[in-house]
Amino acid sequence: MAKLNFGGVEEEVVTREEYPLEKAREFLKKQTIAVIGYGVQGPGQAMNMRDNGFNVIVGQRPGKTYDKAVADGWVPGKTLFNIEDALKKGTVICFLLSDAAQIALWPTVKQYLKKGKTLYFSHGFGITYSKKTGIKPPKNVDVVLVAPKGSGTSLRRLFVEGKGLNSSFAVYQDASGHARETAIAMGIGVGSGYLFETDFYREVTSDLTGERGTLMGAIQGIFAAQYEVLRENGHSPSEAFNETVEELTQSLMPLVAENGMDWMYANCSTTAQRGALDWWKPFHDATKPVFKKLYQSVKSQKEAAQSISRNSEPDYREKLEVELAELRESEMWQAGKTVRSLRPERN
Repeated sequence: MAKLNFGGVEEEVVTREEYPLEKAREFLKKQTIAVIGYGVQGPGQAMNMRDNGFNVIVGQRPGKTYDKAVADGWVPGKTLFNIEDALKKGTVICFLLSDAAQIALWPTVKQYLKKGKTLYFSHGFGITYSKKTGIKPPKNVDVVLVAPKGSGTSLRRLFVEGKGLNSSFAVYQDASGHARETAIAMGIGVGSGYLFETDFYREVTSDLTGERGTLMGAIQGIFAAQYEVLRENGHSPSEAFNETVEELTQSLMPLVAENGMDWMYANCSTTAQRGALDWWKPFHDATKPVFKKLYQSVKSQKEAAQSISRNSEPDYREKLEVELAELRESEMWQAGKTVRSLRPERN
């Protein structure tokens, strides 16, 4: 592992230089990696590992998602199986279903976890909240985690572009004595930029906070608030959307991703620079109490309990669609649909 300085704190991380793809392939060459679930993380991880030369199969029930797997090149009876057959054939079981679906399928999965196998997660939810989920692996299997810091769609897109997402990795149970290397090799295999070590509890706690915070919940709340203020003061939907979302996502965030916020500040107009420097602290002071409340809600397991309860309701999908439709059909995101259609690369 390499020791690197992260803002004054030294951390050990695994890079592709220390652990190259060839080493990962060699370590896992005798393993059959069974990706169970082909929804959010499944396609990206499965296709990346396949393209990287690993022995990968997919387990998925018949339906639209199964058909998508076929369209992605998985061959029924050869690399695409029903879930039970994939569980039987796999030696590394990648349990990549949604948290609610993992709970429902766990009794089936557990039957196929024989001595010497590895159970792989990309989220610490099922294990951390085992009293609520019932997911308690047998003691004779390795249990590891690799969590890419982004969606499966982004993981695949960046891989195809020759890039990668950073990932965390963790070991919950080491029955074989080499679970840690399995996690690292899998992390390299799915296309990670670099790997940083964590544990299942820290992964799920930071992940739930991030999803509800700056990654999705907070950013949507901030977008909506600014858009509404601009509209209430006579600005058109096009102007309000461009000044709220389009400029951020298309111009400024790519610069932050490439060079950091400090660089972006230093390379914008002095008027924008002055205003941003004056206003970031009031926004920090206004939102930090909300983030503290959010983190406490995650830490107390309130968020986990609500997620399990709501996502397990028989009419969850119908209720979810109503909530998503409210977002999708809002003026702001309808304006955004038109703005995106007018981007030069789409015309």
